[in-house]
This record gives sequence, structure tokens and C-alpha cells, in this order.
Amino acid sequence: MVPIPRVYVAGSCNISREEEGLRLAAGWMGLGLTLVAGLSFVALHVAPLIRLVIFFPALFSAVGFLQATQHFCVNYGLKGVFNLSKDVGLTAPVTDPAAVQKDKLKSWRILGIASLIAAAVAFLLVLAP
Repeated sequence: MVPIPRVYVAGSCNISREEEGLRLAAGWMGLGLTLVAGLSFVALHVAPLIRLVIFFPALFSAVGFLQATQHFCVNYGLKGVFNLSKDVGLTAPVTDPAAVQKDKLKSWRILGIASLIAAAVAFLLVLAP
């Protein structure tokens, strides 16, 4: 079965499958770092306030996974560009001002959700023994 080509949809899809794959890999990398750091903090009895730094790798992971699953790059959305080609990083401008606004809103939503996920992870790690 041949995959259906992607099309740019404002506030919904602004990256190709190749770009999506990079964001998925970033999500996994961030998750691995979050798990290793979190387990190390607990095993070494690191002070609870210092454990809050887990927010950053958890945020990196959450942003990566959310971008991959939502077919949407936060950075591209904020910049007003998209890339649906196989050439990673080769962007084209979004020319419709209304579409740019939709993309920016989607970007901020993804960042907001990812921040809540990362904050929850950090909070749980602070509570861990």
C-alpha cells in the first residue's frame, strides 16, 4: 500500500514523515534521559529541589512525542514555515496570515501541554523517596 502524501493544513500538519521521524527520535531520546536521570536522582537520594531539573529532559521528550503524533513542528509553526518534502529542514513559507496565526496557536498549545507533562513528571520525582 502506498502512503498518501501529506499536505499542509494550517494548525494541523506542517511536517513530512521524515521530519516526524526526527521528532519521534527526539522524544525517545528525551524519555531515555528522563528515566536515567530520574532513577539516578532517586538512587543517589538527590535533594528534592535539585530533582526539579528533570523538567527539562521531560519537556524535551514530551515536545518530541507531541510533535510526532500531531504531525506538527513547533519551531516551524512559530516561524511561519512548513516542510512536507523528504528533504529535512527544507522549509517553505506559509503565505496566508490566518494560517500563520493558526500555526502559532498550535505551537503554543503543544508547548503548553508538554510543559504540563514535564511539570507533572518533576512533581512526582520530587515526591519520590
